[in-house]
Amino acid sequence: MSDQTPSSPAPAVEKPAERARRGWLAAIGPAIITASVVLGPGSILSASKIGWQHGYAMTWVLVLAIGLMIGMTALSARLGVLLNGTLCDELATRAGRPVAAFTGVSLFLIAACFQFSNNLGVLAALEPFFDPAEATAAARYWKIGAIVGLNAFIITVLFGFKKLYGSVEKLMKLLVGLMLVGFAGNLIMAKPSLTGLLGGLIPTVPEGTGQALIPTWKDGGIVDGLAPLVAMFATTFSVAAAYYQSYLVRQKGWGREDLRQGVVDSAVGISVLGGLTLMVMATAASVLHGNPAVTALNSAGDVALQLEPAFGQGAKVLFCLGIFAGAFSSFLVNAAIGGSILSDGFGLGGYLDMKWPKICTTLALLMGMVVAVYVEYTGQRPVNLIIFAQALTVLGVPVLAIAMLWLATRSDMTGKNQVPLWMKVIGGVGLIAAVVLALRTALTLWLKLSH
Repeated sequence: MSDQTPSSPAPAVEKPAERARRGWLAAIGPAIITASVVLGPGSILSASKIGWQHGYAMTWVLVLAIGLMIGMTALSARLGVLLNGTLCDELATRAGRPVAAFTGVSLFLIAACFQFSNNLGVLAALEPFFDPAEATAAARYWKIGAIVGLNAFIITVLFGFKKLYGSVEKLMKLLVGLMLVGFAGNLIMAKPSLTGLLGGLIPTVPEGTGQALIPTWKDGGIVDGLAPLVAMFATTFSVAAAYYQSYLVRQKGWGREDLRQGVVDSAVGISVLGGLTLMVMATAASVLHGNPAVTALNSAGDVALQLEPAFGQGAKVLFCLGIFAGAFSSFLVNAAIGGSILSDGFGLGGYLDMKWPKICTTLALLMGMVVAVYVEYTGQRPVNLIIFAQALTVLGVPVLAIAMLWLATRSDMTGKNQVPLWMKVIGGVGLIAAVVLALRTALTLWLKLSH
C-alpha cells in the first residue's frame, strides 16, 4: 500500500452503526448515483430503438452489459475501500503524476463534451407538450433561458451547500423513484410478453443487419447495422461511471467492515439501472415493434409521442417524467464526475466538498451550457465537438479500465487487501469490451474523417 499521504482523505459521513439503525435502504447509495448518471436520454432512446427494431430479441445484450457493469462497479468500490488514497492518488504514487493527470483530463473532456446533450435532454422531456409548428424565436429564447437558469441553480447549490454527498444521494434516490414510476406505468399498460422476454435471453444476431456488422461507408454515409445495439450496450456499461464508484464509497465513509455491503450496493444499484432500461425496451417492443406507423425515433421525446396513440396523454406524461428524471440525474452527476476526477488527477482533491472539484465541476457545467445554448440558438449540432469527444473516448475509456485492473492486481493487493478473483475476471472482460467499443468508435471516426 502507498505510504504517501493521499490528497483526498476519506471523509467520515456516517458510521456503520448509524447506517444499521437507519435500515438497508439507507446503506445503499453510491451505486444508485452511478446508475443515475448512466441512465440518461441517450440510454432511453437506444433501448427504445432496440425494442422497436428487434422486439425482445436483444434482451441478452442488456443483461450482459448489466453483469459487466455490476462487476466493474463492485471492483471500483472495493478499491475505494482498500487503497490508502483515491484511484488517481494511487496512480500518481505508483505510476507517476502524469498518468493520473492524463486520466483526469481524459475523463473531464469526455464528460464536458457530452454535457451539452444532458442540457438538451432536460428540455427534451418537455418537447412533446409543444407543437413544433408553433416554434418561434420566443420559444427558442425560453429554452436558452431554461438552460442558463438550470446551470446557474446547480452552480449555486454546488457552492452553497456543505456535505454535498448526502444531498446528492437523496436527490438521486428521488429521481430514480420518479423514473420507476414513469417507466413502470407505461410497462404495466403495455403488458409485455413474458415468453418474449425469456426468449430474448438466448444470444442471437440481430435480424436485418446483413453484412453491416461493422461500420462501413455506403451511399454517402456510415452504415452500421449494430449501431443501436452498441449504443445501448455502451450507455449501460459505462467504465467512467464505474471508476467514480470508488470515490463515492469513500465519501459515504465506508471502511473494511463495509466490503460486503459494497457488493450488495453495486448489485442492487446497477440492477435498478438494468430494470429501468429493460422497462423502456420492453415497452417499445410491446407497443412499437412491427407498428407500420412508426418510421423513426430520433429523440427520447419521439418515444413519448409514439406511446400516446396507444395509451393516451397520461402515458406521455408518465414517460416524460421518466425522461426528465433521467436527464437531470445524468446532467448533475456527469459534470461532478468530470470535475472531481480532473481535480484529483492533478492532486487537488477528488471530493465535491473540496474547492477545486467544485471549480472543475463548474467548468464542466459551463462548457456544456455554452454548447447547448449554441445548438438551441443556431439549430446546428457541433459536429467537430462530437468527433473530438469520440476521439477522446477511444483513448480515455480503455485507460480507465486498465487503471482499475492494474491497481487491483498489484503485488501488495494480497491477504486482507486481496481483490476476489471473480472481480478481476469481470474486470478483464470489461477491459476487452471497452477496447472493442473503442475500436468500433475509432473505425467510425476514421470513416467520417476520410470521406
